Amino acid sequence: MTAPPRILIVAGSDSGGGAGLQADLKTVLALGGYGMTAVTALTAQNTEGVHEVLAVPAGFVRRQMRVVLDDLGADAIKTGMLKDAEIIAAVAQELPAGVPLVVDPVMIAKGGAALLDPQAIDALKQLLLPRATVLTPNLPEAEALLGIAIADLDGMKRAAGLLLGLGPAAILLKGGHLPGDMVHDVLIDAEGLQVFSAPRIVSRHTHGTGCTLASALATGLGAGLPLSAAVVRARDYVREAIRTAPGFGHGHGPLGHGHTVGRF
Repeated sequence: MTAPPRILIVAGSDSGGGAGLQADLKTVLALGGYGMTAVTALTAQNTEGVHEVLAVPAGFVRRQMRVVLDDLGADAIKTGMLKDAEIIAAVAQELPAGVPLVVDPVMIAKGGAALLDPQAIDALKQLLLPRATVLTPNLPEAEALLGIAIADLDGMKRAAGLLLGLGPAAILLKGGHLPGDMVHDVLIDAEGLQVFSAPRIVSRHTHGTGCTLASALATGLGAGLPLSAAVVRARDYVREAIRTAPGFGHGHGPLGHGHTVGRF
C-alpha cells in the first residue's frame, strides 16, 4: 500500500468549518492525503462573516511547524491565513528546502473582513513568495499585490506574468470574481501560460473555495502529480464540491468537501 502524501497546512481556524484549516483538512483527506496543521489564528466565524480574530503567537506557530516536520515530515506545505509580518517571518524560517509550497495569499474573507494586516504585504512578497512553488491569488488579492486593476481575461494574463516576476515558480490566478457565464483561471510558469475555463456554477455556497483549491493543489503536488495535472484535479474537485454543497448557513455556505467519500 502506498503511503498517503503528507500535507502540512499552515493556516487559520474557521469555527464554522467552511474555510481555513478545517476546509483544508477535509480536502486533503478527501483526495487521499494525510493532513497536519500549524494554527496561525483563531476566528469566531460562520457563513455570515468573521466576527473576531485572535492571532497565535509567532513563536508558537514556528514551534508547531518544527515538531511536525521533525517527526512526521511533509510532502507538500500549504499556507493560508498568516495574519501579520511576524507570523510570515516565522513560517519562512521553518520551511524545509525541496518541499512543494502552495501559498494562498489570504487577505480578505468572503464577507469582507481583513485577514492580513496591510503592513504584512511587504513581508509576504519578500519572505514567502520567492519560496512558493505555486501562488494562488484571487483577483482582489492579485490587485492588492500588484497595485493594479484587473478587468478581463487579457488583464488576468498580464497580471499573472507580473505576479510571476515577484518570485514564485508558478501562478494560478483565479478569475471567479470577474462577471460572466464562464470562469477562467490562468496558470503560468517558466514553460508558458494555460487558461482553464468552465461554466460558472451559480451558488451562494462558495465559502472556502480558495482554501479548498489551494489544499487540493498541494495534495496533488505532494502525491507527485505534474503541476498542470494537479491543477486540473483540484479545479474538478472544487467544482463538484460547490455542486454538492450541503446548503448550510444563512450567508456564504460551505462546500460539499466529502463528495469523494462513499456514504453509509
